[in-house]
Amino acid sequence: MQRFPATQSQNSPDVAAFYDKATGSWQYVASDPETGQAVIIDPVLNFDPAAGATWTACADEILSYLRERGLTVVFVLDTHPHADHFSAAHYLAQKLGARQGIGRRVLDVQRLWADLYAQDDMQDQPDHWDRLFDDGDTFAIGGLQAQVILSTGHTLASVSYRIGDAIFAHDTLMMPESGSARADFPGGSTEELWHSIRTILDLPGDTRVFIGHDYGDDPACMATVAEHRATNKHMKDGITKAEFIETREARDATLGLPDRMLHALQVNLRGGRLPEPDAQGRAVLRVPLNRFTPKG
Repeated sequence: MQRFPATQSQNSPDVAAFYDKATGSWQYVASDPETGQAVIIDPVLNFDPAAGATWTACADEILSYLRERGLTVVFVLDTHPHADHFSAAHYLAQKLGARQGIGRRVLDVQRLWADLYAQDDMQDQPDHWDRLFDDGDTFAIGGLQAQVILSTGHTLASVSYRIGDAIFAHDTLMMPESGSARADFPGGSTEELWHSIRTILDLPGDTRVFIGHDYGDDPACMATVAEHRATNKHMKDGITKAEFIETREARDATLGLPDRMLHALQVNLRGGRLPEPDAQGRAVLRVPLNRFTPKG
């Protein structure tokens, strides 16, 4: 776990970052240092795709941190329906009596994947979350104000959460030396990703950008807007939209699907709920056949 204490900036949160090595994922607790109210962002439910087994080690680490710090969670948030890990949002919301939230366009992703999974009852299900956010929505975390920013490109439903001098920018930017996130999933768009990242990089230079993934040997999760504008491999100042699109699409053409993707989305499009077991206690996941082309 890494801690990033609140700065002297107005509305600045304390941030704790938790790393899941198996998926290279960062999970966050952002809290108001005055009131102890907090949100959890992008928590991971552990999953072994070879064994088809789930467990809650990552989420339980977050629960331990909350207890140690005496924090009260008001929202468990996802930035988008993740393709590379299962969301632990439902598990944590149940444990904590907190509300769940995600961007409203998750309903569009439900409709897209209902066809891919041949499971029509997956779509038009807003009740998996307590709140569906629109671009520009705000909510309180104790005395802090959070703003929702539509950040499409990686998925058509992606949002970022800005809290004072911190923005949780999920799978838009990577650390500066790695550039940006992929945009080739169903509903993704390289051009939209460019515009989403530019919106983030137009924030004040001291804004702390917390990312969704790092796959390096010494994983990191935060760089400032100024650092990205000076050194980001794909998005530093001077790189044009056309250059970014060419670089990003060439890179994406070499990438295979995440090994958890076809398992994860049918869980995450239900807010992190596992499939309901049948009368004999048997639960199964579906895998679409011959709907994707192998690559990478």
